[in-house]
Amino acid sequence: MSAPTTGRKPVAIPLFRRSKRRDLVEVPGRADVLALISVLLGYPDEEFDSLRADLAQAVAALPQSAAATLVQKFWGQFSHVEPSEARRHYVETFDLRRNCSLFLTYYLHGDTRQRGMSLLMFKQRYRAYGFTPPENELPDYLPMVLEFAATTGPGVGEGLLRMHRSGLEVIRTALRKRKTAYSLLFDAVDVLLGPITQKQLDEARQLISAGPPQDSIGLESPLAGYGQADANVPFGPPAYTCSERREPQ
Repeated sequence: MSAPTTGRKPVAIPLFRRSKRRDLVEVPGRADVLALISVLLGYPDEEFDSLRADLAQAVAALPQSAAATLVQKFWGQFSHVEPSEARRHYVETFDLRRNCSLFLTYYLHGDTRQRGMSLLMFKQRYRAYGFTPPENELPDYLPMVLEFAATTGPGVGEGLLRMHRSGLEVIRTALRKRKTAYSLLFDAVDVLLGPITQKQLDEARQLISAGPPQDSIGLESPLAGYGQADANVPFGPPAYTCSERREPQ
């Protein structure tokens, strides 16, 4: 697609969420889909709202594919939602439910000590490929992982997504159950990653039933499975969930 004729220097989609420049440039179809999903899964704050026109153009210009169709279907629903309602829905969907957390290592390691090592692995992988994420986000934050996948390609970036396929399936299942349009974005990621294995499906079902691993030291009882979790209790590190910028408007 051609960049809008605004006179500003174009910026690649994977970067425009962290940039004040708003023009978009053509990128290969696969990376384009991943980059857009990365942005669309971010909190719809005022900066996001300022990009709506550019996002609409980018979504409409996606090369034809099953994944692109799902992203376009999402945008067709989301674009009609008032900004204040979009923020409220985002918080209720991703910040208040453990089974919809966007921090991938939680599903693989829960709150065990191994999670710290997994987070370090993400940082090392980013550093090795010259990817510099924001300091105020944990490295396993899904929009960030998707951005990394968009910039490094199927082998490197998507490898991190495949490592956490069972967790992605937990989120996708929960979003479908809630009948939220965000499930369409996870369906698109699912298409890009290819068929899920039976082992990954079994792991996802186990996570849904019993929840992620937990260190037993200092705990009176293990956390309940996702289906038994209190949907009104904020989940995730306090610095990253339900902060002032994420309060429903």
